[in-house]
Amino acid sequence: MPLRILLHLLFFNFAISAKDSSFLFNGFRNADLSLSGGSYIKANGVLAVTNYTSRILGHAFYPSPLQFKDNSTRTADVFSFSTNFVFSLSPKYPNLGGHGLAFLFSSSTDLKGALINQYLGLPNTTSNGNLLNHFLAVEFDIVQNLELGDINDNHVGIDIDSIISIVSQTAAYLTGNRPNNKHVIDMKSGVSVQAWVEYSSREKLLNVTISPLREPRPSLPLISFPVNLATIFEEYMYVGFSASTGLLTAEHNLLGWSLRTDGPAQDLDPSELPNLSPPHKVVNSKGFAVGIALACTTLVFLGIFASYQMVRRLKSGDEELEDWEIEYGSRRYDYSELSAATRGFGDKNLIGSGGFGSVYKGVIPSTRIEVAIKRIAHDSRQGMKEFVAEITSVGRLRHRNLVQLHGWCRRKDELLLVYDYVPNGSLDKLLFNPKKPLAWDERFKILKGVAQALLYLHEECDQRVLHRDIKASNILIDADFNAKLGDFGLARIYEHDIHPQTTHIVGTLGYLAPELTRTGKATTSTDVFSYGTLALEMACGRRPIDPQNNAFELVLLDWVKELYSRGEVMKAVDPRLDQYDPDEMELTMHLGLLCSHPLPNHRPSMRRVVQFLLGDATLPPLPPEIHLENFNMMAEFSDSYADTSDPSSYRVNSSKSTSSLSSFDGKVIGALGSRSTY
Repeated sequence: MPLRILLHLLFFNFAISAKDSSFLFNGFRNADLSLSGGSYIKANGVLAVTNYTSRILGHAFYPSPLQFKDNSTRTADVFSFSTNFVFSLSPKYPNLGGHGLAFLFSSSTDLKGALINQYLGLPNTTSNGNLLNHFLAVEFDIVQNLELGDINDNHVGIDIDSIISIVSQTAAYLTGNRPNNKHVIDMKSGVSVQAWVEYSSREKLLNVTISPLREPRPSLPLISFPVNLATIFEEYMYVGFSASTGLLTAEHNLLGWSLRTDGPAQDLDPSELPNLSPPHKVVNSKGFAVGIALACTTLVFLGIFASYQMVRRLKSGDEELEDWEIEYGSRRYDYSELSAATRGFGDKNLIGSGGFGSVYKGVIPSTRIEVAIKRIAHDSRQGMKEFVAEITSVGRLRHRNLVQLHGWCRRKDELLLVYDYVPNGSLDKLLFNPKKPLAWDERFKILKGVAQALLYLHEECDQRVLHRDIKASNILIDADFNAKLGDFGLARIYEHDIHPQTTHIVGTLGYLAPELTRTGKATTSTDVFSYGTLALEMACGRRPIDPQNNAFELVLLDWVKELYSRGEVMKAVDPRLDQYDPDEMELTMHLGLLCSHPLPNHRPSMRRVVQFLLGDATLPPLPPEIHLENFNMMAEFSDSYADTSDPSSYRVNSSKSTSSLSSFDGKVIGALGSRSTY
């Protein structure tokens, strides 16, 4: 009997200790933490999750998992918990911003899919919504990622099993008892911010509160979000911090951290927290006067230097800001800065050339950012009109699968564009590399990336953007084999409710939709046609038109279509591929033919294409084959009766007579009867 009582007491004490876990770090000088990636503890006790190193990932976790619920109970509710910590975000270039920090609860310290250059070091968009992720993050973000729906570049958000915030607010603290008394905190300034994250098991409520360090704790939280964490938390979870940096770097520092389950966490002592910057020295009045004199002298010299630079710039042929630059906000670089970045546009920095001119790799001296500089030749087919089109098209676009435009330069009649440097070069060179062909999983990943970029251009950005030149040489591949769609010299922008009226035929032979040769009118559907050709090119490892092949195989689309009609489409698979997923290959072939259908209304929208590639929708059967002698008549009917600027819609034009149907043969009428809407 005494032994049973003793066992009950031991079990009871263990349950209490497991439920009531706590720790307190006023500085991290002697803290035992699990650090990975770029995270480390500085000599003064500051925990640096990342530093100013480009493309670095940092994770810092409490070394052992903590118990947050008891699965042996009937309800298995998550225990209440409370934590507070002090952090500072210091971008290397505050005006340009940087990357944010995430406070994280995770079922594992091995975050699958976390990238070294974006997404706060959290699992990336390929695993969004995956319930196996089991993480809760509170993000303190200083970049606006439009594809993730970020509200601005200075916000606090709650992320559950996804890097897309469920709720977010501009970083601010509230004073008094009125929610409208908000005071914004500029987290990019490097200010030390104290944060409180608290969960009430009884109310099923998650609260997030912030304020500048040494300010009184606000009485109202910034975010109060009702959620039952029982479906998100496992019995034991790791707790810590996560961050990453890309081209724009930042230091993510923690000064102190306190946590407790089933009770309020201990308060941090500001007097014991480490300092981020060395203390200011006190100077005497004589030294102060000398400093003022030196400062005034420096200002005079700076004024003289600025005047000299202005005169030199006018002499060198740089013009004043153009109206379109002011509207689209692209940065204008000095020619001397770009020349220095590329070592005088030397041959060692040359990474590519073509009909438009040359591309050079460089490092901008003022920011140390690695860039690719497109130097447009004097006799290039790309003139000022295309140059401006590329700036106005790309300047405001933000998507992970688009090449990012940093700025431009115009010196006399010389034109230059400054882009992200993408290390693996063009898809064209990788796909047709005779020594090392692209693996299939890399090709399929690239196809999904290009599709998501086109979906963004067609439907998700502020204005509809028609690229008009989708091809392998205009797609760049980064170090992780992510696709980056570029070269917007032929792109056009339209409001979403305006139909394009372009009548000038542009593009690349082999990728051009057949209706372009008659109407000259580019639409989202003509971009889809080019994408379909690209998909077949990736699957078959052949160019759209290859004069070296026999007449039967000369045009890739016709060859694959013929093999498909015979039930032998898998014979078109790139023979250089040792391994591939047969289902993905068949999907790609089928999708390529569907997107390249001669009638625009039979092509899917890019939204449907993305759904097909992600397995969220099933591909429909290909429409019946149309005889070539009937194609022109069918195409005219399609132009008359369909709104080809939006392939997801079908609009009847009442001014046209339906009597024209009588001239169609049975197969053509059958094709019309099977018209699909995507």
